[in-house]
Amino acid sequence: MLKRGVERKEIVRALGEVFRAHGYEGASLTLITEATGLGKGSLYHLFPGGKEQMASEVLAEIDAWFELNIYSPLREASDSARAIAAMIAGVDEYFHSGDRICLVGLVALGASRDTFAASVDGYFARWQVALAAVLRRSGLSKGQAQRRAEDALLTIQGALVLARARSDAGIFRRAMSDLTKRLLAPAE
Repeated sequence: MLKRGVERKEIVRALGEVFRAHGYEGASLTLITEATGLGKGSLYHLFPGGKEQMASEVLAEIDAWFELNIYSPLREASDSARAIAAMIAGVDEYFHSGDRICLVGLVALGASRDTFAASVDGYFARWQVALAAVLRRSGLSKGQAQRRAEDALLTIQGALVLARARSDAGIFRRAMSDLTKRLLAPAE
């Protein structure tokens, strides 16, 4: 049972921030109870699968957000330039202009990678496929589109890491500006 006035989505978002700040492995039950305001009993009532279920639900929420705001618009776009601009705007919004790390990327690098391998792979694979599809519609060959889509994900993830490491969100914003130009460049 949720605390009065607290929705499950709010709990899952709070869990996401704990995992983002401490990683899956470092997210102790104490940190989780502090962030959610729920006791251990309430948490296990809501998430009988424990921390693994909590993380799975967080990853599912991230996946749903990206499906709605990134993948689907890319797949459905008829105008490549607008689709890419919308993707970059969505990425900027989600990652708070480079101030927020990628939790999926963090999970991919952690010891829990194998536990969540399908979720992590699906996140990156669907993004790459959707972006490559819009690039194909813009006139790139299949190979060029796939390489540019892969480069885009590399750029986004690398920019997030470097911006965080250097405490300079400007790094992320510049990388996104450059990425837009590279994605829209004519075929080579």
